Amino acid sequence: MADMKMIEKCIASSVNIRKNILDMTHDLGNTGAHLGGSLSIVELLAGLYLGVLKYREDEPNWEGRDRVILSKGHAALALYPTLSEAGIIDKAELSTFKRDGSMLGGHPSLNGLAGIEFASGSLGQGLSLGVGSCLALKRKGNIESRVFVFLGDGECDEGSVWEAAASASHYKLNNLVAVVDVNTIQYDGYTKDVMDMSPFEKKWETFGWNVLSIDGHNMGEILDSYTQRTEKPLVILAKTIKGKGVSFMENQVGWHGKAPNEEEYKQAMEELSK
Repeated sequence: MADMKMIEKCIASSVNIRKNILDMTHDLGNTGAHLGGSLSIVELLAGLYLGVLKYREDEPNWEGRDRVILSKGHAALALYPTLSEAGIIDKAELSTFKRDGSMLGGHPSLNGLAGIEFASGSLGQGLSLGVGSCLALKRKGNIESRVFVFLGDGECDEGSVWEAAASASHYKLNNLVAVVDVNTIQYDGYTKDVMDMSPFEKKWETFGWNVLSIDGHNMGEILDSYTQRTEKPLVILAKTIKGKGVSFMENQVGWHGKAPNEEEYKQAMEELSK
């Protein structure tokens, strides 16, 4: 069971991350960012970086670190504040999000920013990168470090995800953890209408993975799932709410990529401050 103090710490950081997400988006005006899928993944990122992940703030390329790949790169809006909460980047950087000359792009890129292992944003590629990273770690004799790959449930429409899943099972990559943000909504609508992937759990099991289904907003369940070590690759299917934390954004397709106006921003910040 996860330590209660750690749970409380991660929950408090999740609130800060959500507020930063709203601030960063509001500052951009009409250019906005991907709000819905960033708000849904907050607890998953906070629990990993603040509760479980092995890293050194002052040595980003430490060989013994765990690796994180944000395959659903449009959720960079949540990743950057999480890196700030974890002490990996300076909070002052957040105000530069998506501005000319900033290292904080709309999707993560390899531009020297600490904590970014791979560029991402073209959906369906992250799990393959994770497979390669895990194979490399094993060849180096590093059996302790793990690779965490964050995917969206809509992203799993991509055939390349399942090719990577089959490869991970074949090579017995027990150092690979896939975390799927199952918020049931993608750009074009509800996932069940765009491409019904049910039974989702059975698909992963059939591809040779250990499967955990959790509440993606329950910090205790999140932390416990991250500590699991299995003989097979592990996939954590985290059931979340798109737009989580802001009442008028929750489970709304229209908030996949939309900036709040002044009135909406104020209401959202009031709700997050309660």
